[in-house]
Amino acid sequence: MKLKVRRPVIRVPGFRFAGVACGIKQSGRRDVALIVSDVPATAVGVFTTNRVQAAPVRIGRERLRGGRVQVIVVNSGNANAFTGRAGLAAARSMTAVAARALGIDVRLVVPSSTGRIGVQLPREKLGRGILDAVAALAPGGFQSALDGIMTTDAFAKFGVDRVRLGRRDTTIAVLAKGAGMIAPNMATLLVYVLTDAAVTRPALRSALRAALPGSLNAIVVDGDMSTNDTVLVLANGVADNPPLTTSSRGYPAFAAAMAALLRRVARLVVKDGEGATRLVDIVVRGARTAREATRVADTIARSPLCKSAFCGGDPYAGRVVCAAGYSGARFDPDRIDVFLDDVPIVRRGIEVVGANERRANRVAARPEFTLTLDLHAGRATALRMASDLTVDYVRFNSDYRT
Repeated sequence: MKLKVRRPVIRVPGFRFAGVACGIKQSGRRDVALIVSDVPATAVGVFTTNRVQAAPVRIGRERLRGGRVQVIVVNSGNANAFTGRAGLAAARSMTAVAARALGIDVRLVVPSSTGRIGVQLPREKLGRGILDAVAALAPGGFQSALDGIMTTDAFAKFGVDRVRLGRRDTTIAVLAKGAGMIAPNMATLLVYVLTDAAVTRPALRSALRAALPGSLNAIVVDGDMSTNDTVLVLANGVADNPPLTTSSRGYPAFAAAMAALLRRVARLVVKDGEGATRLVDIVVRGARTAREATRVADTIARSPLCKSAFCGGDPYAGRVVCAAGYSGARFDPDRIDVFLDDVPIVRRGIEVVGANERRANRVAARPEFTLTLDLHAGRATALRMASDLTVDYVRFNSDYRT
């Protein structure tokens, strides 16, 4: 008998949540989620850089300019992307339904969608689902909302932390979805960071910008960028702490907590990469520039040959140095060192894995390990968190249905 894992009850003061099923997903699982702040929250966000952007992304960008958000309304099972004017009308409609039901200004409502591209949203069905979600709103509904945003995810991705700001204890929580179409600089991600802390918009933006390079912008499953990527941060201030600025004493602790939570969910996304069996931290150091370090890390993380070697637990270094060589970075191949954790497999441009075969095999067989390349060309570094490429990934995506 399969045991049901009980997830913790998460509460963020001043927020209510709901997740319901309205029939968008063929599976009958939850496909509508609401996140509602009791008061308008200070808000910042980032979105996909794909030129093809889903209707809710376009509306979200527009609404976020006001700097205040009170409601996030999400549907899963349908991306509402590449759907033209009808898609834009549907995205606006879902925010209008939520706004009317909650009695708030529609400009405080941001939509999100995730699922199949190129399919029109069933507006009537979704409208009924939003009304059901409004009726189900509860402070303890975090996990049901989390269920409502997932598509191909095998497990839930969330985190929570507490930060003392002045004399106030504040909460930061993250709920996220993502498993496939994952590339650096956003991915098929919906990520919502919620806090009851009072934070100025510049401080909120600064904390998010500092957190992204080492978290959501550093992950690779398959190198494909979605049309719907959205990261929103809402701070509703009900903790009643003095508003946090970048010069506040508590700002470093707050920013560090947000960064740690985003790293946590980012790693969970890679672990859940469709069919993934390995998570590899690819560390490039000694590059001439940060741009070149990033090129090397990205190229290895996206290489089908490298990812296949990760899947097989093969410590063979030839594919890794080959990918580094065509990345566009400038370095002397005769100086490069490569390590699996602390086991050297290339020294000064010469493969030495044969001398360390047993130790290297043990590292490469682990579900998580670090691959480090030292180019000895400068001081710049980069990080990518990558999954392996498995037969299950190909099988799943050759017959994709949400």
